[in-house]
Amino acid sequence: MNRYDKAFKEEAVRLSDEIGPRKAAEQLGVAYYTLQGWRKQRILHGDGAHTGSGLTSADKTAREIELEKEIGELRRANDILKDALGFFAKDRKR
Repeated sequence: MNRYDKAFKEEAVRLSDEIGPRKAAEQLGVAYYTLQGWRKQRILHGDGAHTGSGLTSADKTAREIELEKEIGELRRANDILKDALGFFAKDRKR
């Protein structure tokens, strides 16, 4: 079972507000229903909704934080490439 810290949950919910929960869950590697649960917690409890696993970003090394950012960037790049591939594949069928 994965444990996520408060900051991750809050950022995931913000991202889901921007691009939608399905796409955000896919990009972050989080189950859709888990992300939906976090969104529901925010509605019910406001800013104090996410307790996290007890880990703070201070507990992570600088390298771990850097790698997490890089993973997010790579996932976004992959999504862009997938969308482009779909676009060009449709264009070729014509």
